[in-house]
Amino acid sequence: EEYIRRRDCAVEMLNNMPGVFTPKPMGAFYTVAELPVDSAESFAKWLLTDFRMNNSTVMVTPAASFCKTPGVGDRQVRIAYVLEVPELEKALNLLAEAIRQYNSIAR
Repeated sequence: EEYIRRRDCAVEMLNNMPGVFTPKPMGAFYTVAELPVDSAESFAKWLLTDFRMNNSTVMVTPAASFCKTPGVGDRQVRIAYVLEVPELEKALNLLAEAIRQYNSIAR
């Protein structure tokens, strides 16, 4: 029941972010989300090196390493919903702000 609450929270919050889509997993403790970024790998690195909000950041795993076909998953990240709902909400709010900031930077 707890993981269903976490899953539903994550899926709803992610799908409410502009340009983000994730399906509803049926039995996993993670989801793979398509992000509106040029490269999930670059975005994940940027999160750890350059992004901070209220002295916090968030970590995601680029999904391309889970895909066999080259190019598949380049804009996707794997997000585990192992945190309790209040902390998960905080992390996903950080992610939403990070996406906004990342896409506002001229590269």
